[in-house]
Amino acid sequence: MGLQVTEAVEWMKRINEKIHINKEYLTSLDQPIGDGDHGINMARGFQEVSNKITMENYENVADLLKDVAMTLMSKVGGASGPLFGTAFLKMSLVAKGSDTINHDNITRMLEEAVNGVKQRGKAVEGEKTLIDVWSPMVEYFKRVDRFKAGEIAGEAKKAMENTKDIMATKGRAAYFKEKSIGHIDPGAATSFYMFEALSEVIKAGEK
Repeated sequence: MGLQVTEAVEWMKRINEKIHINKEYLTSLDQPIGDGDHGINMARGFQEVSNKITMENYENVADLLKDVAMTLMSKVGGASGPLFGTAFLKMSLVAKGSDTINHDNITRMLEEAVNGVKQRGKAVEGEKTLIDVWSPMVEYFKRVDRFKAGEIAGEAKKAMENTKDIMATKGRAAYFKEKSIGHIDPGAATSFYMFEALSEVIKAGEK
């Protein structure tokens, strides 16, 4: 079981829908510990992604993910654009030469995405960033031997909720120190919606 190009396009469109539905929630997460514009920025960026990929006819997953990366980098303000853009760019490099996103290559794709975000953001696990969702998802996919749609969203949600207990030491949230504890990281919440969308597309493909 793997995601063909058309299903990968559907994945991106579902991410866009989820971010739009939860735009105000994402912004509310960002207000106590950030600039208060995360939801607005991500919604604008993924709307641009959706517009772009709807007009294109992709032959492979790598080209799709590269366009997603470049669009996020150019359209999303603040740190989120470069960081999420880097994640999708690294995924696109691993996906080269493959027609699908399958269990074997998604682990490597996510691993490279985490490495890229760490390098770009000068961050590691445990600093209350999107890495605290992406990195546990790498470990999750290493533990299982196939796609399990029912588990993916749950694992991502658990990782997102764990960011509530972390004190921020990176980005604007780091200024709030202990006051950042008790708040879910906005980038982690956005990451959860990305994996939730992935689980839904995989589930739809299993029917």
